[in-house]
Amino acid sequence: MRQRIVNVLVGLSLLWTAPALADGEQAGDFDYYVLSLSWSPTWCALEGDARNSPQCDQDFGWVLHGLWPQYERGWPSYCNTTAHDPSKRETAAMADIMGTSGAAWYQWKKHGRCSGLSSRDFFDLSRLAYEKITRPEVFRKLRDDVKLPASVIEEAFLRDNPDLDANEITVTCKSSRIQEVRICLTRDLEPRRCGTDTIRDCTLDNALLQSIK
Repeated sequence: MRQRIVNVLVGLSLLWTAPALADGEQAGDFDYYVLSLSWSPTWCALEGDARNSPQCDQDFGWVLHGLWPQYERGWPSYCNTTAHDPSKRETAAMADIMGTSGAAWYQWKKHGRCSGLSSRDFFDLSRLAYEKITRPEVFRKLRDDVKLPASVIEEAFLRDNPDLDANEITVTCKSSRIQEVRICLTRDLEPRRCGTDTIRDCTLDNALLQSIK
């Protein structure tokens, strides 16, 4: 009996330490999209410069992090799909708004496969979503780094995108910096209310917004 209990405990410990696998869902099974716009200077300061990413050699502001299929709560990833992976030419063509071709490839692999679209259609849709949103020009005109409430970022996007509602956009922070703006869209790329796990805003009053060098 004692050995049996030991065996059960060992088995449970293996389950607890094993990585949780929550991907591999069926392509096309999702509720809406999240358009994620990353402030390039933040990514470069926290990750990109250390990687010597070519993205950080350019004066990017808001780049397309990704167009993510989303559930009302949670999201699919690394989905099973019959769609072919994109060619190098396809991913390279996205570098002007995504920073690098590598970023485009990774976004396809993790999120694009879940859209149920071909790689070409997914990248076309991603570009269309990116172009539908006006990125406030005021942030590109910053000559120096500033600290500001994260809510100022949201207010600027709402001002320049009058079709957006406060419940359809959220601002995220990382390491006390402005990280991303995320906008919730229907499958037809119309603004819609974000799910409960997406709608939470950064509440910092003095988040760093690094200027474009």
